[in-house]
Amino acid sequence: MPFIDINEFQAQEVTPGCRLRTPYGENMMLSYLEMDEGGEIPLHHHPHEQGGMLIKGNVQLTIGDETRICHAGDMFLIPPNVPHRAVAVDGPAVVMDVFSPVREDYVELMNNYIPTE
Repeated sequence: MPFIDINEFQAQEVTPGCRLRTPYGENMMLSYLEMDEGGEIPLHHHPHEQGGMLIKGNVQLTIGDETRICHAGDMFLIPPNVPHRAVAVDGPAVVMDVFSPVREDYVELMNNYIPTE
C-alpha cells in the first residue's frame, strides 16, 4: 500500500467529536485525526513513540507538564509513556500523527480497508 487515499478508510469515533483513520505498515502507523471544535483526546499515555503535525485549526496540546496552543504547521514529538492530551479550540482541527511501533489497539479498533493485490 505505497499510496493512500484516506477517504478509502472508514473513520472511527474514538471519543465524542474525534474521528480516526489509521493506515499502517509493518513498523509504523499513520493516524489522520479529525476533531470537531471542543473535541478532546483525554489525558493518556502509551508505550509508542508519537510524532505529529497540525494540518488545520488550533489544538490545545498538553505533553507531560507543558501545555500550549498549536496552530496549522506546528509539529510535536511525544516520547513513549509520557501523558498527553489534545483539545480542538476555536473551530475544528485536523492532525496527522505517526506512531512507532504500530498501535495494535488501533488496528483492532479500525478494521481498516486493506487492498488486495
